[in-house]
Amino acid sequence: MGDQLREIFAENLRYYMEQNGKSQADLMRYMNVSSATASDWVNGRKMPRADKLQAIASWLGIQLSNLMEERTDSGYYLNPETAQMAQEIFDNKELRMLFSVGRDMDPEDLKALHDMALALKRKERNEEW
Repeated sequence: MGDQLREIFAENLRYYMEQNGKSQADLMRYMNVSSATASDWVNGRKMPRADKLQAIASWLGIQLSNLMEERTDSGYYLNPETAQMAQEIFDNKELRMLFSVGRDMDPEDLKALHDMALALKRKERNEEW
């Protein structure tokens, strides 16, 4: 499992660094580590300590789980910032209803959510209300 976790971490690290326009040299400077250490992390030869893992996730603006778990996304969101925002909304239990409507939701709340989503789509298309 250790080798597999290192590979998953390295793949995710490379992916999110690319999405954020960050280089291995940026990682080295931000984390105050040698180029060899940064290279080991990016290439899956070694894993950072837990405190450094959290610092890397914060630097990339993602959840720690995004670094540690195998990505199953199929690139649903075209814009990385949109994908990140969607993940933040999903991770917030108060906002999660935007993704999964509970069976106990009031019809008025569901209608308000529906109307808000439609209004945002119209705005996106520059349509009149």
